[in-house]
Parts: sequence; structure tokens; C-alpha cells
Amino acid sequence: MRLFDPSPEVSEALRGSNIKVSLGVRNQDVPNLASSPEAATQWVNTNVAPYKDNVNFQWITVGNEIIPGEFANYVPQAMQNIHNAITSIGLNDTKVTTSIFMLGLVTSYPPSSGAFTSEIVEVMKSVTTFLTKTGAPLMANVYPYFAYKSNPKDISIDYAMFQTNDPVIDGELKYFSLFDAMVDSVYAALEKIEARNVPLIIGETGWPSAGNDPYTSKIRAQVYNKNLLSHLDSGKGTPRRPGQALRVFIFAMFNENQKTPLGEENNWGLFYPNMNPVYPLLKCSM
Repeated sequence: MRLFDPSPEVSEALRGSNIKVSLGVRNQDVPNLASSPEAATQWVNTNVAPYKDNVNFQWITVGNEIIPGEFANYVPQAMQNIHNAITSIGLNDTKVTTSIFMLGLVTSYPPSSGAFTSEIVEVMKSVTTFLTKTGAPLMANVYPYFAYKSNPKDISIDYAMFQTNDPVIDGELKYFSLFDAMVDSVYAALEKIEARNVPLIIGETGWPSAGNDPYTSKIRAQVYNKNLLSHLDSGKGTPRRPGQALRVFIFAMFNENQKTPLGEENNWGLFYPNMNPVYPLLKCSM
């Protein structure tokens, strides 16, 4: 489960569940955590330490889609300070990371051409140096939906939905899904900054069930997420990293009925706020 910012109520509810949790640092808090080790220690003592014995914190995510952006240069030092604070309370297996998004790539097509923009190359080198040193993964938010809706003329819905029989060819590699192509463009970008061995976690992906006809519908959201799960379960990995397992967070658990303006941003959830499913996908009870 990924939490984008600390919530004492949610952390209390997670006690004893053994659910693997990614706890987020708010973007606006990153500069202070970078400039002050004491602030990082206080953040950990407030949001992590009280729950550390019975909440399974796997990752602390310093910012979401903060690179590129105005606070990007603060991220490496904030990660280091949070890491120091986390290890000081004995959580040596909790990894500190950050989450990037596709705007950080100057190009993503074909996937082998993936490269970080000149604006963020140096900060990404610092980030990946830290990740390599600590054995932590990088998170990347990957949304075929946005790529498809911005260019439906050239991107087929079948390609976006893991359903095409007509692959995109990139050198010797064949791509049967836009998701794999986008993920591999991030891998290619990492390779170009000598960070090939940094593991990747998909911090967000999904498809909205309403709010932007004709691109959104419950059927499309269900098909995308169902086929995504099947693809992950297959263990095939991506063409660039065959057989390499990939962790993915589906965005989101709940529709956000209070978000404004109303539209697709309200409709990414697997469940309504009343906990009824938006469409059949997971076999679970809540």
C-alpha cells in the first residue's frame, strides 16, 4: 500500500496487518528535510517510530513526481537525512527512495532512446548514487492512459491495453504493450547515467473509469488493470529486462469524490468511498 503523506489514522489501522507500506514525504516538506537533519529526525520520530514494531514500512518515498520540479535539487540530501534517521531507530531494511514521472524523460520513443532531460541529469545521478549505495529501488509513475489520450491517432487502444498482436519494433526488441515500452524507456534512461543496476518499482499506474469520454470507462479501467495483473503474474518482465520481476502500485484504491475540478481525476479508484467496488477486479473483503 502506498500512502502519499503521513496519516496517524491510517498508520494505526495498519498495525499488525503486515501489509507492505510505502510512506510518502510531502513535496513541500522536502526542502526543510534536506536542510535540517534534525527536521528529518523529527519527521521519522513522529510518523514512523511510533508504529515501527507493528507496521511494515518497506519504503519511505521522498516526494512524488518531485523530479523534475522546483524542489528537485533538494531530494538527494533529504533522502540521505531520512535514511540516517530511519537507520538510527533500527529500521535498516526500510529503503528510502523517490518517485519520478515521465516528464523527466526528454524522449521515451522508441524505448531504447529513453533519456533524462538535461535539467535533471545531475540530480538523477545523485539520486541513483544514493540508491545504489543503500540498495534501494527507484520509483517511477507510468501511465499509458495519458500517452494514449494525447495521441490516439498513433497509439492504438489495443497497444495501451496489453491486447495488440502487432508489436512495436525497437531494434531486436518487440513491444506488445505501451506499459512495457514506457518502463523500458526509464530503464534506458538509467543506463545512460550508469545506473543500470538500480531496481525499478512502478509507483503509480492505472486507468480512470469515468470523466473523459471516450477515453475513460469502467470497462477500459477493468481491462487495463486486469491485463496488467496478468502481465505481471506471467513473470515475463519487459523486453529490455526479460524475466525480471516488477513491483507495481495500482492507482488508486478509492475514487476521490472531493477532488476538484470534477473529471477523470476523481475516477481512478478500484472502490467508491463507501467501499463498494467500481468494477470487478480483486477478490477481497473490506
